[in-house]
Amino acid sequence: MAKATQEAATVSGRGVARPVAALLLAGTLLAGCQSLIEQSYEPTVSPSSNPQIVEEVQKNDPRAQMGAREHPRIVASYGGEYKDAKTERLVARITGALTAVSENPNQSYRITILNSPAINAFALPGGYLYVTRGLLALANDASEVAAVLSHEMAHVTANHGIERQKKEEAEVIASRVVAEVLSSNIAGKQALARGKLRLAAFSRNQELQADVIGVRMLGEAGYDPYAAARFLDSMAAYARFTAVDPDADQSLDFLSSHPNAPQRVELARLHARAFGAEGTIGDRGRDYYLAGIDGLLYGDAPEEGYVRGETFLHGKLGIRFEVPEGFQIDNKADAVLATGPGDVAIRFDGVADSRGQDLVNYISSGWVTGLKPETIRPITINGLPGATARAAADRWEFDVTVVRIDSQIYRFLTAVPAGSKALEPTAAILKGSFRKLTAAETASLKPLRVRVVTARPGDTVASLAGRMMGTDRKLDLFRLINAMTATSTVKPGEKFKIIAE
Repeated sequence: MAKATQEAATVSGRGVARPVAALLLAGTLLAGCQSLIEQSYEPTVSPSSNPQIVEEVQKNDPRAQMGAREHPRIVASYGGEYKDAKTERLVARITGALTAVSENPNQSYRITILNSPAINAFALPGGYLYVTRGLLALANDASEVAAVLSHEMAHVTANHGIERQKKEEAEVIASRVVAEVLSSNIAGKQALARGKLRLAAFSRNQELQADVIGVRMLGEAGYDPYAAARFLDSMAAYARFTAVDPDADQSLDFLSSHPNAPQRVELARLHARAFGAEGTIGDRGRDYYLAGIDGLLYGDAPEEGYVRGETFLHGKLGIRFEVPEGFQIDNKADAVLATGPGDVAIRFDGVADSRGQDLVNYISSGWVTGLKPETIRPITINGLPGATARAAADRWEFDVTVVRIDSQIYRFLTAVPAGSKALEPTAAILKGSFRKLTAAETASLKPLRVRVVTARPGDTVASLAGRMMGTDRKLDLFRLINAMTATSTVKPGEKFKIIAE
């Protein structure tokens, strides 16, 4: 959660719980293009000598006006650009190698790394390419990122964005960004909740065409053409890991018009076989890739607070609270959401209040639908003034709690299905754990980063996973970000990614 908004956004009882759960579920699905492919880098292929800047893109391609118009809003909706010279050089190196073998070598590209933990990549007409740092953290070598970018470049060279615009007059952009992403009722109309950002699907044929072109670019650039299939598998594993219900079959059906994941993987391997047998051709570029992402910011940006297991901490706001065991926290730009067993959902946000209004009056001022006036009462939470009440709407029951720190009002909304016995104990944990951070706690907060470590004699999967931070599923996440199976082993001298401060 970036900061408290300057005006209270209406919270309607009818529309809270399921959207919260749906947002969390949607956030686990890869919102980007679904035909992402892997590839490897051929060291003898040099990056493009043409500087990939907006001005050049606009000069070479008049269609770039559409991309230029939407670029600022895309960047804002994903938390801004991620600035790191080492990582930027890495991505530029990969993009340059692909440009040399693209369908249109004269097409210049502006590649932007988005400061978002989401797993996503997409393109706008005119050569605007986007990749999130979350995707870079998940990828294990240069060929996998090249697979993603070659697919997106294929959409640009095939004019898929233009074709889509012609077919869908209601679209604000000629690319895949849904119109709802480009508007916000939050003050300032800035950072949109990442979970609400969805990309509109290209047609099935367009995706398959981009798959074919992308794999060809991979092979011709000297990358491992089988990288596409590998990274599709990694994304499927990530979707399962982050799903609200890890056992649910998500089927990677990000958007209904996309081909299913197994078909995508098989087709990617089929196209790759034109270059040779798997494991015998192409460079993966693992060593220089890992060097390029060592130190990459992982998870939420510091200005949005930190999620540490079942605890949320925000150094700038100076607050912390906990959710019940088994809940999953999703830190979005405008709120902190959490879901748990039994369709229980939590929303936490804040609003500015320079007037110092009475909290009992505030809680009854109309921003909650279905409020029960007789339940409103003042409370004290760890020495802080607050107020609480109950509400009901449709088939849901709510606990609404507000607490003041200086000129900010922080709000907890807990939603459970009508008749559930989880409302009181869930809300009690939130209230009991919410407090101000001490100076020492604030000073000790550090962001999580991708750290590349070299296995030493005696190291095991378990010992390396034990060094992971920020998750209570250390072993699972370690295997996921290193594309390891349950039977994978560790050899001395091998490099692995861990998440640590």
